[in-house]
Amino acid sequence: MSDAPTTPQHFIRQRIADDLAAGSPARGWAGRPGPAAEHRNAPPDTARIRTRFPPEPNGYLHIGHAKSICLNFGVAEEFGGRCHLRFDDTNPEKENQEYVDSIIDAVRWLGYSWDAGGESDLYFASDYFDSLYRFAEYLIEAGHAYVDSQTQDEMRARRGTLTEPGTDSPFRSRNPAESLRLFREMRAGAHADGSHVLRARIDMASPNMNLRDPALYRIRRAHHHRTGDAWCIYPMYDYAHPAGDALERITHSLCTLEFEDHRPFYDWVLERLAEGGFFDAPLPKQIEFARLNLDYTITSKRKLQALVADGHVAGWDDPRMPTLVGLRRRGYTPAAIRSFCERIGVTRSDSWIELGQLEQALREDLEDAAPRATAVLDPLRLLIEDWPAGRVEPCVAPVHPAHPERGERTLPFTGELWIEREDFEETPPKGFRRLFPGNRVRLRYGFVVECTGCDKDADGRVVAVRARILPDSKSGTPGADQYKVKGAIHWLSITHALSAEIRLYDRLFTEPQPDAVEGGHLAALNPDSVRIVQGFVEPGLVDTTPETRLQFERHGYFVTDRIDHRPGAPVFNRAVTLKDSWAKRK
Repeated sequence: MSDAPTTPQHFIRQRIADDLAAGSPARGWAGRPGPAAEHRNAPPDTARIRTRFPPEPNGYLHIGHAKSICLNFGVAEEFGGRCHLRFDDTNPEKENQEYVDSIIDAVRWLGYSWDAGGESDLYFASDYFDSLYRFAEYLIEAGHAYVDSQTQDEMRARRGTLTEPGTDSPFRSRNPAESLRLFREMRAGAHADGSHVLRARIDMASPNMNLRDPALYRIRRAHHHRTGDAWCIYPMYDYAHPAGDALERITHSLCTLEFEDHRPFYDWVLERLAEGGFFDAPLPKQIEFARLNLDYTITSKRKLQALVADGHVAGWDDPRMPTLVGLRRRGYTPAAIRSFCERIGVTRSDSWIELGQLEQALREDLEDAAPRATAVLDPLRLLIEDWPAGRVEPCVAPVHPAHPERGERTLPFTGELWIEREDFEETPPKGFRRLFPGNRVRLRYGFVVECTGCDKDADGRVVAVRARILPDSKSGTPGADQYKVKGAIHWLSITHALSAEIRLYDRLFTEPQPDAVEGGHLAALNPDSVRIVQGFVEPGLVDTTPETRLQFERHGYFVTDRIDHRPGAPVFNRAVTLKDSWAKRK
C-alpha cells in the first residue's frame, strides 16, 4: 500500500505518511492491550498505525464528534491500520450504559467498525484500572508522585496563575513510603472523599499550568457502570488517557486543540512509565487539530443536556439537535456526514463552518438517491366542475426524473383534488403564474385546467377553487404539447391521498453564534424551529417503512420518522429544503 492516500491531503495525513516513510522500531502486538512485557515476544503488529476514538460515555455524540470519528477511523483505513473505540469511563458519576450503547450505535451508523480479522478493538479505560493503579504505585516508589492532603481550596490557592508560579504543597516532601501507605489506604476505602489526592511531582513553577503537579487519582465513592463498587479511587483523565493509549499500542493519538497544552503531561506520563519498563518505544504521539465549530449550533454536552432536561427539545434525538441520533432522525445520511467532514478538512486553526455546508452535503447525497413523491402541506380543495362523477384517470410520474430505469409511480386523477393553498390567489400579484380566475395551469403529470372561480365560507376564507378541464391536455399524450401554460402545480386526489403528519424542522437557533448572544444561547432559540402540519401524501407511500428518505417535489427532502412512523399513520420529517433558504435572510 502507498503511504500517500488518494483523498485530499491535510497535515495529519502528511505527518503519518512521513512517520511511516521514516520507519520506526517494530511493534509487537499480543492481540490485546497490555504493558510492554506482553508485547515484546508477540508477532509484529500487522496494523501499520493504530488510532483511537476515545469518547467519555456521559452524553450522546454530536456533529463535532463525527469529525473526530471520521478522522481517526479514516486515516487508519487509508494507511492500513486499525482504529480502536475506547470509552474513557473514569468519571462514574456522569457515565452510564445508555450512553455507551448510543455511542456504539452512532459509530456503527456512520459506517465504521472496530472488528476485523478476528480482532475486536472495543475497549474501556475501566479495563485498565488494575494496571493504572500498579503504574501509580511505581510512580510513588520512583519519587514521581506523592499523596497530597490539602483541601481543594488550599491546592487551588497554591496553584498560582498564568503569570505567577505556584507554590509547593506542604506534603510535597512526603517520602515515598508514607505516600505509598496512604495511597493503599485510599484504595482500601480508609479515607473520606476529598481528603487526599495523588499528585504527580513535576514543577510547581512551570509556565504550563498542566505541569504544576497535576492530580493522578482522587477518592470518589461512586458506583461505576462496569466495575460497580470495586473501586473508590478513580484515575484522572489526563493520566488514564496516555496510559491507555500506550497499553493499546496507539501510534498516533489525535486530539482537538484544547489538549495541546496537555501534551507535555501526556509525554511525561509515558516517559516515566517507559523508564519503569512498562512501555517500550515507539511511544504514542499526540497530534492536535482544530475542533468543529458549526454556526447556528451548540455542541457543549452540558448545554445540550440542559436543553433536553428543561424541555426546550423533545430529547437527545430531537431532529433539531446536533447529536448524531438527532441528525439521523432528521434524515441525514452517514454518507452526507462523512462527505461534510472530508470537505471541511483538518487544520490547526479554529474557524467557524457554515451550517449550510452540512445541509448542502445532504442535498448532494439525496439528489441522486432519493425517490420523488408528491405531498400537499397546506391543502385547499380544487373542484373540477366538468369531470365525470366517479371517473379515476391514472397519471404517470417518474420515480426519479434523472433515472428512468427506476420506474414510474401512478397518481390517480379525480374530480376533487388537493392543491397547496398558496397556489391560488383570487386577486393575483404581478407575475403570479398559478391559479386565479381565468388563468390556466398544468396539474403536474396530469391535465391543464382553467380556473373559473372559488367558494368562500361565511368569514370570506377561500374553501375551494373551481376549474374546468381541457380533456385532451393530459401529460404524455399527443394533445399535451398544444397547450402552452406558464404555471404547473402539484395535486393529489382527495379520494386517494394519505393523511400524514408532517414535521417541518428549521434551525434551533436564530443567530450564527448562539453563545455570543446577550443573555446566552437560550435567548437565541428559534421559536419557529418546528412546525407540525397535517397534510397529504400520494397513495403509493402507504407501505413506507421508518427511515425512508425521499424528495417531496417542491418542498424538500424528507424522511419517515424512525420512532413515530406507523403503517396507516405516516409521519414525515423534513430533513432539508431544496435550497438554502437561510442564505436569503442574511
